[in-house]
Amino acid sequence: MVALSAAAVLTIIVFASSHREAPLISNDPLADNTDLYAFRCPEDTNSIAIIANYIPFELPEGGPNYSSFGENIRYEIHVDNDAAVSGDEITYRFTFTKMNEDPTTFFNIRLGKENLKTSYVCERSTDGGATFQPIVTAGKVPPTNIGPRSIEGAAGLNKPYSQLVAEAITTASTGETIFCGPVDDPFFVDLGGIFDLGQTRKRDGVGSEKARDAVAGFNCHTISLKIPIRTLQKDNKSVSQAANILDGDFVIGVWASASRRKITTLRTDGQKPDVSGEWVQISRIGMPLTNEAVIPVGDKDRWNAGTPYETAREGTYAKYFVNPELALYMDDSKFGGAVPAMADLRIQTNSLGSYDFRNGAGGLYALLATNGGAGTALDSNAFGKILLQPASPRSVDLLPIFYTGVPNLPPYQLATGKNGNPLAVGKPFINNFLPVLGDMLRLNMATPVTPRTSADFSSLGLIQCAALGLTDPRFNASASLQWIPNMDGFPNGRRLEDDVTTIELQAVSGVVLAAIGLWYDDYTPGQSPVTPNLVKVLSYNAGPSKNDKPFSSTFPYQAQAHSGYEAGNNSPVGVRGSVAEDPMGLTPPAAFFMGTNAPNPFNGSTAMREMPRLQVRFPIHLHHRSMAAMPSG
Repeated sequence: MVALSAAAVLTIIVFASSHREAPLISNDPLADNTDLYAFRCPEDTNSIAIIANYIPFELPEGGPNYSSFGENIRYEIHVDNDAAVSGDEITYRFTFTKMNEDPTTFFNIRLGKENLKTSYVCERSTDGGATFQPIVTAGKVPPTNIGPRSIEGAAGLNKPYSQLVAEAITTASTGETIFCGPVDDPFFVDLGGIFDLGQTRKRDGVGSEKARDAVAGFNCHTISLKIPIRTLQKDNKSVSQAANILDGDFVIGVWASASRRKITTLRTDGQKPDVSGEWVQISRIGMPLTNEAVIPVGDKDRWNAGTPYETAREGTYAKYFVNPELALYMDDSKFGGAVPAMADLRIQTNSLGSYDFRNGAGGLYALLATNGGAGTALDSNAFGKILLQPASPRSVDLLPIFYTGVPNLPPYQLATGKNGNPLAVGKPFINNFLPVLGDMLRLNMATPVTPRTSADFSSLGLIQCAALGLTDPRFNASASLQWIPNMDGFPNGRRLEDDVTTIELQAVSGVVLAAIGLWYDDYTPGQSPVTPNLVKVLSYNAGPSKNDKPFSSTFPYQAQAHSGYEAGNNSPVGVRGSVAEDPMGLTPPAAFFMGTNAPNPFNGSTAMREMPRLQVRFPIHLHHRSMAAMPSG
């Protein structure tokens, strides 16, 4: 072995994180839902894209047995389009099968043959899961994007990877367009900051305080569907038949899941395990980050096993939304000083001189006793008893955002036109109300698309829509319903580009309350509501604001899977480190050091490279295992 030393101390950088949001599912990555998206297709506005991603943090170079969909797993996408009917109205079920075309080699691809070659069957149910009909029987799954010799090369599959992806896009017998396979993981988030007690880092930070996208360079596996709106709408209406751009009859709720057989028996002959028993759900996802950052660790596995329709079970989780843990770090009377990165996020404590939305406070609950919300969604004869709960201030905003959808009723309209009364009629900007008390990603399919090339397009989704509706002369001249850019953004569905981490943290800090007229504490009646506190919240960012690769303008929209040969998470050699501060407090110029493992059966020599970020000189001393000095430079 060759030992390496330098005048500086080298700190090895370890990259290890994932979407693994619950203890049990973290041990079963093939069944782990990572993300869910639902949006109106930008290039085909008569269709909806629903994207369910699985298998967190796939290393593109993770051979020889690369990540792929699991056998003996039911992957399902569920759609609810009618709250009056119990359960799913439409369910898509996917099951996958693998086979080896050349078991005589350890390579995954060789001479036109593929090992662990994966195919799928897709079935659809339209009767609440009572029966399923196959709509794709031999779906293709592209192989992992291993590298140029395995994919494009004559000794491999002899095709561009883009062609393999195109060949795997299938039209189902019922009209849906489907793609299943590896893609670049489209999520972007600074996991290292978020899970270090919420210390999010800024995009313009310096050194260790600069945000980094922990998901960059990793792949995942996607089940992507492009579905005609007529198929998803409860009365089979086309979008041209919508009454308006917020027509409540065009709202759908979407969630995804994965299930395994109850019993797995390992075999002593090395063959695949035997599975039997009923199917048991072990993973699900609706709204992003719910189980990851809202549900506490003691309930995470239980949450994964449930459905949005189990009212009693789902109701037990409501307490985590009406008094969210994250709000404690946005409240100076609690732990507001513990997370400096959230210093600009402060919840209203005396909005309009009356209303306190800190955890455990009254919020708008006092309205219930006198039915002060009469004629609004807060009417005690409507939804007031759900939206106005004692000592649960966020039952009025976070609970509907996550658990029922938001109706186009006062007070859930912009403050534009309200003349200082948050309960008055204002400017409509959202209606994704589907009154099933459970976690789903809700989308109004009638809401027009914001062109991705528009100067108004924003990754802040409905937050930016609200800002335009309140401040932009194009949209704040009246309280009339009109299209506002980003009405189609999260939490009205979820586009690939939406920065859901920032949006959700802004929502916890009360920005939605402010948008409907419950302004921040520094607001003075008669003055502009765009106060310093509001500006701080709107200017906040949780770090990365876009994906590491550009998205596609056509289905399946996600970026092509990273090549294992060109993988960026780990260097193409075996050691990577950075110069760090030494014990004496002397910080040498930042640099990277790389060296191959030795002995290396594929190389006849050991290569080492020092890559300084600045033009500097420092010695590198090499020692043989005999400890004899080798030439230094």
